[in-house]
Amino acid sequence: MKEFHVETKCIQEGWKPENGEPRVLPIYQSTTYKYDSGEHLGKLFDLSAPGHMYTRISNPTVACVEEKIASLEGGVGAMCTSSGQAASLLAVFNIASAGENFISCSTIYGGTVNLFAVTMKRMGIEVRFATPDMTDEEIHALFDEKTRLVFGETIANPALEVLDIERFAAIAHTHNVPLVVDNTFATPVLCRPFAYGADIVIHSTTKYMDGHASVVGGVIVDSGAFDWEKSGKFPELTTPDESYHGVVYTRDFGNAAYITKARVQLMRDLGTTPQPLAMYILNLGLETLALRMERHFENGLAVAKYLEGHEKISWVNNPALSSNTQYEKCQKYLKGKSCGVVSFGVKGGRDAAMRFMDHLQLAQIVVHVADARTCVLHPASTTHRQLTDQQLVDAGIGPDLIRMSVGIENIDDILADIENALAQV
Repeated sequence: MKEFHVETKCIQEGWKPENGEPRVLPIYQSTTYKYDSGEHLGKLFDLSAPGHMYTRISNPTVACVEEKIASLEGGVGAMCTSSGQAASLLAVFNIASAGENFISCSTIYGGTVNLFAVTMKRMGIEVRFATPDMTDEEIHALFDEKTRLVFGETIANPALEVLDIERFAAIAHTHNVPLVVDNTFATPVLCRPFAYGADIVIHSTTKYMDGHASVVGGVIVDSGAFDWEKSGKFPELTTPDESYHGVVYTRDFGNAAYITKARVQLMRDLGTTPQPLAMYILNLGLETLALRMERHFENGLAVAKYLEGHEKISWVNNPALSSNTQYEKCQKYLKGKSCGVVSFGVKGGRDAAMRFMDHLQLAQIVVHVADARTCVLHPASTTHRQLTDQQLVDAGIGPDLIRMSVGIENIDDILADIENALAQV
């Protein structure tokens, strides 16, 4: 049988019941597992036999969700985490150590900026930010012999800058390091970054993948395509790990070396473990992901077009708008579509933006994005308030920017709510 389409994978991949087993993915709410012999358990700890040794490291319910997401992205393996931030941390920390550095696009989510620029700095790992207006030569100049990866977001939150994946993959590979892409806003329904040269993909599954603001989570997906041995820059993967009796990940796990190390070393030691119940809920969200993304796109584009023609709106940003600077990249990487997020400015600046949000009734002011309900936020004073003025500029966030995550309600109701709020400004 040929490979399933993404809509089918959302439902059919992961849990594959045998004769007489439950049709729906079960919740294996257990911390531990029973074995017939100590010898077999020892083999699990030696990584010489497949299976689950402890839920901090792996669990049957979680494993099925990981298998589904790996299939959706086209990777060789995935590891779910307790949050999107944990996925960002582990994706970098898996191949970068104290005294080393990495390159990141400056337009990424503010919480990730803080993780990279403040917290990881305390770990001895330096981030070097590349702004959207940099030339290839200027980005190349950020690299040195200690650079270990390049990081970007498919659709930046909230600037909605579309990552030129092929460009950044080429730059990263010139320096023999991988490209890590946060695909949260696009999801594999709109974009599969591995097809354009990305090596590792992460998600905050809290967003569109769950889709209902029910559970926090994250995931790392390994393409299996990067040649860690040829690169020569990653002894963590290519030399013996003494914490596992000298296992060499590239030798013993082949193209799954990166994701195996992330699980058996970092998840084992840091314990950013997702709970089985949370993964069960996430799986329910994944089953309708393709359907929801189509509605999010349609509603988001309709809102963007409405705002574009409104006299009280100073600017509108949605990559799917034909007038948008990101339109060509949207056509190339996102099938000409976008997620449901729209950013815009209300004439009158920050005060006008606040008045507009305060008069919305259907759309709610929440610290969240990308679920079934329409919501709004003022990033400069909330999710990105820890950034400096220059970091806000580099991230594409002005004082008047409103981020609206358009839900899947009836579009006429959403537009009426916006019209009513703008009438009060």
